[in-house]
Amino acid sequence: MSTIKDVVMVGAGPSALAAAVYTTREDINTTLYEKATIGGLAAITDLVDNYPGFAEGISGMQLASQLQAQAERFGATIDFGDISAIRRDGNEIELIVDGEPVRAKSVLVATGSDYKKLGIPGEAEYYGRGVHYCATCDGAFYREKRLVVVGGGNSAVQEAIFLTRFTTHIDLLVRSTIKASEVLQHELQKFVDEGKITVHLGVAPDEIVTEDNKVVRVDAMQNSEKVSYETDGVFVFIGLKPNTAFLEGSGVELDEVGLVKTDSKLRTTMPGVFASGDVRSGATMQIASAVGEGATAALSIREYLEELARK
Repeated sequence: MSTIKDVVMVGAGPSALAAAVYTTREDINTTLYEKATIGGLAAITDLVDNYPGFAEGISGMQLASQLQAQAERFGATIDFGDISAIRRDGNEIELIVDGEPVRAKSVLVATGSDYKKLGIPGEAEYYGRGVHYCATCDGAFYREKRLVVVGGGNSAVQEAIFLTRFTTHIDLLVRSTIKASEVLQHELQKFVDEGKITVHLGVAPDEIVTEDNKVVRVDAMQNSEKVSYETDGVFVFIGLKPNTAFLEGSGVELDEVGLVKTDSKLRTTMPGVFASGDVRSGATMQIASAVGEGATAALSIREYLEELARK
């Protein structure tokens, strides 16, 4: 019979790796399953400039490697595996990992969210090197540069306004119409009037063009005509897609966009299952806060396992 693990962590991004440091130091048997890249989105970010403790910034890959090494030093096991389902069975939780059952006393869901993509040529190839999805993370790299921002919802408008503190000009490309709140639209108009942002409606980007290994323009269609926008970088804000498909039908409650609902101790609606980081409803989508939530989740897991042992 297979060993019942103390805790299985679904995902191996910063939140799960931080949680694993705490659980393993408490001698809690900890296994992390990652289906893509250890370190998650952070690992494929060119430079992380706003994580405390690194005065000159640190590459995403370096930060992920350090987090991984620290967790493994205390005894965490990190395996590659795709979780397709999760269910509670008595006092235990069963996960289906690559088609095989794995049983655990507790589970931390830290699968994060993925940025919705445009799906156009040049986007994936230049992720982190001219194509970005986080203004607070990467906006400062574009001081005195020209940018294209894609999107027309609250996030796109908020981030475009934020980026004006760095850039010389922003072309805001909107597929249909601005769908941001009235308050944000009013705020946006101030920057339009000042000439800092130009809004282009009915624009569908179809290629991010590069020259000499750097982004130079975005080609798009507008009213069946080809249009181009010169730029030094592209920020895409068309929404997030939570990595929570495996939770459908499990009894773990999700919010309206698919993020995991938790209480203040990061407990989900399924006893023994916790969530932290970008997959959690209400998360700030920052590496520093994801790491903090990982620590909080680990302490809650320890408390849960102690209560379970007393039963």
